[in-house]
Amino acid sequence: MEVRLLQQKDGSYAFTADVSLLTAEKLRKIADAVEKYASYVKFTESQRMLVFGIKPEDAEKFCEEAGVKPAPGAGVKSVKWCPPECVFSLQDSRAMAERLEKLKGIKLPANMKIAVSGCPNSCTETQVRDIGLMGKKDGFTLYIGGCVGKNPRIGRVLKDRLSMDEAEELVMRVIELYREKAEEGERLGKFIERIGWENFLRELGL
Repeated sequence: MEVRLLQQKDGSYAFTADVSLLTAEKLRKIADAVEKYASYVKFTESQRMLVFGIKPEDAEKFCEEAGVKPAPGAGVKSVKWCPPECVFSLQDSRAMAERLEKLKGIKLPANMKIAVSGCPNSCTETQVRDIGLMGKKDGFTLYIGGCVGKNPRIGRVLKDRLSMDEAEELVMRVIELYREKAEEGERLGKFIERIGWENFLRELGL
C-alpha cells in the first residue's frame, strides 16, 4: 500500500484517501481511526477525503482500520457522481460512474478528473472536468477537455444521446488516444488544443 504523504506548514503530515459512497458503519470506522491516529478529515469536492495530522508511520494503519484506500497519484484521480435517487435525475449517474471506476490509478501523461451527473443541473460540474458525462432525457452527453484552476476551461461536447455502453466505449477511446499521444504533464484539454479539434475527432474516428 503506497500512501502519498504531504508535509504541511506546521510540520505535520496529510494524505488523500479515496472515498465515495459512505454508510453509517464506514463513517464510524473512519471516526475511530481519526480519533486514534489523526487530527481531523475534510471531504473534498472530488469525493475524496483529506486526512490531516497523521504521522507517517500511522498512515497505512489508518487506511486499514478506517477501511479506505489511499488516493491514486498521477492519472485518473477521481470519478465524481451525484445520487441517482435525486428527483431531477434523468440517467443513472452512479451506475455510469461505477463502470468508470476501473480507470482510477491508471498511468496517464497528467492528472485527470472525471464527473458524471444525472441531469443538466450538473451538480458534479461535468463541463469543467477533463471528462464529463451529463445525463439527459435521451441519454448521456460527453464533455471533454474542461478544467478549473489558474486557466479554467469549459469542456466541449464530443457526442450526445449516448447509451451507457456507448458512453463507456467512447470514454475508453478518448483515454487511450490521450495516453498514447499526449505529452508528459499535458492535460486533456491542452492536448486537444495542441493537435486541433478536427485532428482529435479524426484520431477518434468520429
